[in-house]
Amino acid sequence: MPTLLPRLVALLVLGSAIFSRAAYDFGPWSAGQSPDEVGHRVSANFIPRPHLQQWADTVIHYAEICTWYGALTFARQDKDADLQAKLVQRFEPLFGGDKALVSDPDHVDWTVFAAVPLEIYQQNKDPRCLALGETMAQRQWDEPYGRRIPKDAAENIKLGLSWQTRLWIDDMYMITLAQAQAYRATGNRTYIDRAAKEMVHYLDRLQQPHGLFYHAPDAPHHWGRGNGWMAAGMTELLRSLPANNPDRPRILVGYKLMMSALLKYQTEDGMGRQLIDGPDSWPETSCTGMFTFAFITGVKEGWLDKKNYGPAARKGWLALISYLDADANLREVCAGTGTKNDRAHYLNRPRVTGDFHGQGPVLWCATALLR
Repeated sequence: MPTLLPRLVALLVLGSAIFSRAAYDFGPWSAGQSPDEVGHRVSANFIPRPHLQQWADTVIHYAEICTWYGALTFARQDKDADLQAKLVQRFEPLFGGDKALVSDPDHVDWTVFAAVPLEIYQQNKDPRCLALGETMAQRQWDEPYGRRIPKDAAENIKLGLSWQTRLWIDDMYMITLAQAQAYRATGNRTYIDRAAKEMVHYLDRLQQPHGLFYHAPDAPHHWGRGNGWMAAGMTELLRSLPANNPDRPRILVGYKLMMSALLKYQTEDGMGRQLIDGPDSWPETSCTGMFTFAFITGVKEGWLDKKNYGPAARKGWLALISYLDADANLREVCAGTGTKNDRAHYLNRPRVTGDFHGQGPVLWCATALLR
């Protein structure tokens, strides 16, 4: 049964020792290890690649969006105007001849598309990007439509949640990033406040007492990348969630509980596993990147004890980038998967190289190290 941590407990735990925000030196870096070098290599790999289309649909796949977002944030943090221009130019055809590649935001995996135009707007104030991204973020809470309406949409709407809620942990990056980006672009707290409410709903129903998450209520397995989406989603949310948001204490408790579990299960060389708590499970790179992003950001923001998590973050980064090949393609990435109540299903997923599910988290880490 999932843990149901009440708000009172969250407040009591939050009232205990809170780590001060302080600088931490994640280096030194040997040649080829610095976030600047790695970020440029992986961004250069991304720019010429053809669009990855979403399954049977013709729209751009969410994994490409997550990588594109990572490259844009890296370019902004690195103050690389040339890279920014190339990444923005890649988007320009989507306002014209390639418009059909833009997703209709009727599902979490399609609505996360909003993160890219909203990031471009933050960088160059293009009103077309704001209009596109904000419309998508708003439709995530508007009336249900389309062919993929969850059966419990009406019940979730009554709770103030998105009608796209489906209780897969993957959602807590997809929903959170779209809403956080809308808040960052507009300053409208409606977006970030409802993302926080959504996060609490998922925490209460899917986080286990030891801190990890089932993939879904009917898939009781601690899948690496699924947990990575949750770790990265909480991190993105907490980065921008105002201090006076009433859900912030509860989310911070859930985040710290998860980070403690991830620290416990991190391999000796810094990796996360395909099934996190499975010693027989293979080291998987996309989840390693996501966990490392959460560690880096937590240390930098003062949410995590730098004495324990700083070395773990550095170890994770060095382990992660050791899987990049000469062309900056990341190896040992789990192929995408739906939920299944079958442990062997997760252990036997194909391992791929250069998949955007892995390329994106490398860029998130590079950005976080520079931020």
